[in-house]
Amino acid sequence: MGAKDWILMYANSEIRPILQSEPTMDRQATRQLVKRLYPGRSVTEIADGTLFEANPPDLHVYAACFPDLTVVCTGDAAVNRPSGLGTAFRAEARGRTLHLHAMHGVVDWFAYAIWTGDGELKRSLSLSPDSGVVENIGSPLAFEGPYWAGEHALEPEDDDEDPYPLPFHPLELAEEALRNLFGFNYEGIYLDDDPDLEKTVLAGYLLS
Repeated sequence: MGAKDWILMYANSEIRPILQSEPTMDRQATRQLVKRLYPGRSVTEIADGTLFEANPPDLHVYAACFPDLTVVCTGDAAVNRPSGLGTAFRAEARGRTLHLHAMHGVVDWFAYAIWTGDGELKRSLSLSPDSGVVENIGSPLAFEGPYWAGEHALEPEDDDEDPYPLPFHPLELAEEALRNLFGFNYEGIYLDDDPDLEKTVLAGYLLS
């Protein structure tokens, strides 16, 4: 599994139907959004991206303000402890639910978090086989249950192989979270009516 993403989504309703509708971005609102998130920084427009590639390199941001949904892809969302997400990103919620999802397939790391509309951190989880459980705040959501219950445990391939240090593979839970929170996957299960991520256009910006 080699998928990577670092995504923030702000919404007050189910995200999947919004993405399925292939919404049109408000470019002016999107530029103002990025300027609010990065005050004092120079923001230069670059080529558009899509939600299909949600892992921009340093100093690159891809974002879109859609009706009822705001999407931001930035390395600043790839935080080991999601509870420490920058104040500007949390303040941007403005009464909406904020979702953070980040994963890195090279190191098998996954993190996600949810803040309610009043700014309360409802759930935060971050873990990898090398670091273990880095953060675990709030009650697990229903989709996590089978993973913590051992239903997705990894068995050693060889008798002399050490047991996997976690009760499941983080990237498997990462894809489960994508499906439940946003209604799509980067790897694994694909449904005929999944949002077409390559048609979800995000405006690109370079920070300096």
